[in-house]
Amino acid sequence: MELRQLRYFVRVVELGSMGRAAADLGVVTSTLSQQISRLESELSTRLLRRTTTGIAPTDAGLAFWRQAQLALRHADEATRVAQQARLAGHVSVGLAPSTASVLALPFMTALRQRYPDVSLRLVESLSGNLSAMLNARQLDLAVLFETDAASHLSSSPLLDERLFLIGASTLTGMPATQKVRLKDILALPLVMPSGTHGLRAIVSTAFARARCKPNIVAEVDGLAILMDVVRSGLAATIQPGAATTRLPASEIRLAELAESGLRRRNLLASLPEDELSPAVLASRIVLRDVVRELVANAAWPGASLHES
Repeated sequence: MELRQLRYFVRVVELGSMGRAAADLGVVTSTLSQQISRLESELSTRLLRRTTTGIAPTDAGLAFWRQAQLALRHADEATRVAQQARLAGHVSVGLAPSTASVLALPFMTALRQRYPDVSLRLVESLSGNLSAMLNARQLDLAVLFETDAASHLSSSPLLDERLFLIGASTLTGMPATQKVRLKDILALPLVMPSGTHGLRAIVSTAFARARCKPNIVAEVDGLAILMDVVRSGLAATIQPGAATTRLPASEIRLAELAESGLRRRNLLASLPEDELSPAVLASRIVLRDVVRELVANAAWPGASLHES
């Protein structure tokens, strides 16, 4: 008796037709019929009978069908456990600070659950630094921003993040509306990353298109310090929603920037495909799955999966 025969038999019973089961399984009907006959011969009993509407199990076939389903589930579980236990190795993943604040812990948890023998090294740094580390073969995977991905890296769009004006509820001039235009916040003091930061380039371009100039009173390249400044009420900032996940919702106010197309695209980048180990390939799948789940559960503020 072969697992293939069990799968064939179970599908025939489920679909009630030899022809439909053959099409679903991707085999010719004669092959399927032959395998069922061999199974019946080995068991020395009839498992299926023809009816006016198709094929149905006999009493013996119905009893066998229940046990066959159980056997197949055990076989599939054994395969899954064996594959997970077999997969081992090391993977190094880079995340920008705002990305890490929402993605790091869920990703680490999911990877440990699925592949406990895979050792993870997680690096938090600016997107441009992560791109350089990938080029130097110091990382296997990284979530980069569109402006930082080198052309020779293997990369694909992951998600888009809308940008928000973020400020303390006590900050004078902080708008109370859910959306705001750039021209309406020109007097508001802003703290932003320096000019080398990709997000600063996106925001500067948006202000230039709107033909206005922001009131930037300070530059901070560390997300933790920058958000401390915002939380204190000294200035507001423009960031994706992920930057707020570690702050108490009661202390800050968000207003989405209303300018069309103002967003930050995240890419999942890696070394070339032929350089990736099985552990890295598996980790990449886990990371994508976690991102989908976070967006679906609205746990990544302002994010939407890329259409591709």
